[in-house]
Amino acid sequence: MLQSSLNELDAVLMVARRGKFRTAALELGVSTTALSNAVGKLERTLGVRLFNRTTRSVSLTEAGQRFVAQVAPAVQDIHEAMEVARSQQATPSGTLRINAFPTAAREIFSWLVLPFLRAHPQVHIDIVTEGRLVDIVAAGFDLGVRSADLVPADMIALPLGGLRRNVVVGTPSYLKAHGTPLTPQDLTEHTCLRVRLPNGAIHRWPFEKDGQSVHIDVEGAITLDEASLARTAVLASVGLALAMESDVRDDIEAGRLVRVLEDWTPILSPLSLYYPSRRNPTAAFKAFVDFARRQSGASITLTPSKVRKRQ
Repeated sequence: MLQSSLNELDAVLMVARRGKFRTAALELGVSTTALSNAVGKLERTLGVRLFNRTTRSVSLTEAGQRFVAQVAPAVQDIHEAMEVARSQQATPSGTLRINAFPTAAREIFSWLVLPFLRAHPQVHIDIVTEGRLVDIVAAGFDLGVRSADLVPADMIALPLGGLRRNVVVGTPSYLKAHGTPLTPQDLTEHTCLRVRLPNGAIHRWPFEKDGQSVHIDVEGAITLDEASLARTAVLASVGLALAMESDVRDDIEAGRLVRVLEDWTPILSPLSLYYPSRRNPTAAFKAFVDFARRQSGASITLTPSKVRKRQ
């Protein structure tokens, strides 16, 4: 009877799901080499090739398709059985996988994630940040963190904190040299830090006042998709930046940055921690949700999210 480790089976299923070794390795938290070795070991054990590999793509062979179709339900049953066993633990332990927007991860890291780890040192938290919307169930995550208006309606959602907002900021020296914009349209006369969205489009800066909404295509010398780089650039007086208030609050309070167009920056939806209904949550999962509820001051009763997406 052929014997294969669960790790090897998980490796094959993740590569089949993602279609790329590198992406699958990132999802599993291992190196691409380790993942390739695990898949190769199982192929040698089975005596059959499961994947067609080229320099540009990976696809299942006919034998691989049959194998994955038969094995996937069994592996899912094994993982569920392991979760049932772990749920009986008195002490939370094991790994929790969380998917979040980068801005959301930064917002919860200091007041939620780090205090939880101090309280539960046997739990390991694996955070994956990405700007695109992810099906956390299909991708193998335990929890997600997104704006409340982006949480799927069939998920259980726990509000985290209050309302959030974007701010337009610049250094005092930049504003002294170039003037202060008083309306969104004034930004056309300024150098701004452009932001690239996950889909490749350039973000149009959103503004709202007295029921009037406007989106501005800003211009500038730099286009970025990383908030820490944008903060570095705006502090260097390269131009004005649109940032999450939480990312630059310390700079504003210290006087390094100044807010402009305050009456035009709209309030954003609060964050939510969300997850699917689970019959046998692990001790670590229950501990994290309970900790998040206490930290955020949310209601004891959790209900599926019904917040509509902002148009």
